[in-house]
Amino acid sequence: MGGDGGIAVTVPAAIQALEKTPDLTLCLVGDENRMQPLLSSISDRLRSRLSLIHTEASIKDDDKPGQVLRSGKQSSMYMAVTLVKRGEVQAMVSAGNTGALLMIGRHLLKTIKGIQKPAIVATIPGASRQSYLLDVGANPDCSAQQLFEFAVMGSVLAESLNDESARVGLLNIGSEQYKGTDEVREASGLMENCKALNYVGFIEANALFEGAADVVICDGFVGNVTIKSSAGVANVVNKLLAQQIARSWSTRLSGFFSSSILARLRAQINPHRFNGASLLGLQGSIVKSHGDATVEGFTYAIQQAVTEIENDVPQLIAKKVAAIIEEN
Repeated sequence: MGGDGGIAVTVPAAIQALEKTPDLTLCLVGDENRMQPLLSSISDRLRSRLSLIHTEASIKDDDKPGQVLRSGKQSSMYMAVTLVKRGEVQAMVSAGNTGALLMIGRHLLKTIKGIQKPAIVATIPGASRQSYLLDVGANPDCSAQQLFEFAVMGSVLAESLNDESARVGLLNIGSEQYKGTDEVREASGLMENCKALNYVGFIEANALFEGAADVVICDGFVGNVTIKSSAGVANVVNKLLAQQIARSWSTRLSGFFSSSILARLRAQINPHRFNGASLLGLQGSIVKSHGDATVEGFTYAIQQAVTEIENDVPQLIAKKVAAIIEEN
C-alpha cells in the first residue's frame, strides 16, 4: 500500500513478476477491495499463484517510526513482516515508510547475532560491472565497528550473487591514510586486519562507478545522498543524450543505429533497474523499494527479493559473522 504510487504500482508489478518468474508465488497485503479490480483481468494461471491478505490500515510516509510499534500492528507493513517472522513467506518487499520498515523489521525479525544494526544496501551501475553500496539510509551515524559489520554483510551479498571474492572499499574524501573521520580511519584498520575480507582500501567518490570495488561501505547519510545523486545524474544524462540525438542531422540520418545505441545505454544506466535495496543484518529478508518507483522499478525490487531467497543471504551472513567472532 506504500510508496508514491501505492497499489497502482505494486499490483501491476506483482503481476509482471509472476509472469517473469514461473516458480514465484506472491502474497499481497493491503486493502482487498482496492486491489481486486486491478486483478480482474489476469489469467487463472497467474491468479492461482497470488493470494491476498486484507487490511484497511496502512502506514503513511509522515507517520513517525516510533509510533508504528504501538499503533500500527494492523497495518499492511507490519502484517507483511509478520509473515516473514512466521515463515509463511520467505521475503517481504515494500515501497513504504523506510523508518517504519526498519523499526518493524528489527522488532519482529531481530538482528543476526554479532550485528548491531541492519544496513540498507543498494546496487549501483558501473562502467564495467555493478557494485553494492551500504549503508544508504538506515544509519546516518555509524561507529567503526558498525562500518566493519556492513563490510562483512556486503561482501557476503556480493559473493553469493557473483560467485567470486568481493573487493571491499571504504568511501572516503581521499585515498591517504590520514584522511577521513576517526570512525572511518578506525573502520579501515578493522577491515584491513580481517582475513575474511578482501579489503582494497579507501575509495573516493569519483571512482565509485568505475569498478574500483565490488562493495563500498559508508554511513547512511553519505550513502543516501550518493545513491540519490547518482540516480539524478543518470536521468539528466538520459535526457541530454536524447536531446542531442534529436538535434543532430547526422545522427538522425543514421536512424536505427543511433536509436539502438541510445536504447542500450538507457538500459545500462536506467535507475529503475537498480531499484530494490536489501535490509541486511536481519534474521529474514526485507527489500526496500524507492517510494517513487515505477511499475518497472518495483518489479526489479521483487526480483531482488527472489535472488536473495535463492542465495540464502541472511543465513550466509550469520555463518560468516559467527566465523569472524570465533576467529577473534
